[in-house]
Amino acid sequence: MHERSGWRQWLGGFFSSSVGLKWIMAITGIGLLGYVAAHLFGNLKVFTGMDAAGDYYIDLYSEALWHLGGHLVPAGFLLTILRVGLLSVFALHIYAAYTLASRNRRAKGQERYDASRNWAASNYASRTMKWGGTIILLFVLFHLADLTFGFANPEFHHGDVYANIIASLERWPVAILYIVANIALVFHIYHGTWSLFQSLGSASPKYNGLRRGFAAVFAWSILVGNVSIPIAVLAGWV
Repeated sequence: MHERSGWRQWLGGFFSSSVGLKWIMAITGIGLLGYVAAHLFGNLKVFTGMDAAGDYYIDLYSEALWHLGGHLVPAGFLLTILRVGLLSVFALHIYAAYTLASRNRRAKGQERYDASRNWAASNYASRTMKWGGTIILLFVLFHLADLTFGFANPEFHHGDVYANIIASLERWPVAILYIVANIALVFHIYHGTWSLFQSLGSASPKYNGLRRGFAAVFAWSILVGNVSIPIAVLAGWV
């Protein structure tokens, strides 16, 4: 019993330490990056049109997600579990980021003021993580209200994913909001992808070029894919 308590205390101490919090940020970041890629893959089905029966493929994709597990579980059960898991990962990521930022502010004191004068010497993506993360959080809340729950979309109809996307992004202010939010997202993704290896203790200078290249390709792929949708809707291509 004493040995178990010792392990629990060690784990609790590790994950409440700055190193442990960086691990939490990195691991949850990997999960969120995977979700962003999968989400984009699904959204790009807006360009694939309809099947022979006249159903939009993106609507069929949404229906398939709702019926994950087939007849083994109630409709929507596994999707709800995945959403709760994603929300938990997102909450842990925000908690770790906020806690680390708070500790950093307390520790630096006057040094933080002096460092502010060295803006040009700091990586731009790194310095924009704070406001970029805030923009992304606000955008996620709007996105849920717009295309998941429909509060922010007057033409919203449950199950009509294609029609909901068109009705939402035909509005210029909303389309611009999506584009601006995704520009903030690309900076966040770039720095997050680049830094997660360092947070996990595998930041060998030998692979810095490879890490930067992967981070840049991944971030720009997400940006181009996501931004192509509001642009295509506004241009009448879909």
